[in-house]
This record gives sequence, C-alpha cells and structure tokens, in this order.
Amino acid sequence: MKIFVGNLAKEVTDDELSSEFLAYGKVKSVKIIRDLFSGESKGFGFVEMFTKAEAEKAISELNTKTLKGKKITVNEARPKVDGGRNRKGGSGSGGSSGGNSFNKGRGNFNRKW
Repeated sequence: MKIFVGNLAKEVTDDELSSEFLAYGKVKSVKIIRDLFSGESKGFGFVEMFTKAEAEKAISELNTKTLKGKKITVNEARPKVDGGRNRKGGSGSGGSSGGNSFNKGRGNFNRKW
C-alpha cells in the first residue's frame, strides 16, 4: 500500500523517513520528492509498505506526529487524476484549436490561399 507523507521538514532524509515506518512493518520503498534542479525536498514524499494492515497502522500512529520539528501528515496515497504535468489537456499549446495561434487577435492571418 502506498502512503503519502506531507509537511516534511526539508532536512528529513529517505532513511530517516523509512526508520519511522519500520516500527510498523516492512517498508517496500521510500521516496521524498525533490526539486529537479536544486535537489531540495519539496516537503512531501511517499512510503510503500508490503501489507495493507501494517500501512493502516502506520498511518494511524504517525499522522500528526512531530518529525524534526514539524507535524507530518500521513494518509493513503491517492492515484494521479490528470495523468501528468499538462493539466489543460491537449498538446500543451494552451488549448488552441489549430492554425497560427500566435497571430490570433492581430488580424486575419489564418487565411487559406
């Protein structure tokens, strides 16, 4: 079962987060989400545990626990709804419906000759 962990202090490491969950069962994986360029923690991550029972116990016990000076939020991870980064749908062009969208509003440059 995959678990979301939020409000993490930037100093928390994957190993420290794993240690918190090991008290409740076997940990399959731990991933603190980091900024692509700076490598700094974004303040949340995911822990995956082997059994649902162990995961539910960990969620119950660790939610609102203080870790490195911050109260963490722990709950069952929800699947992505939009399936990726492009939240507008379509091709990433801002929802344009074809043609030379950069000329819209500047006259009729979309004529078909």
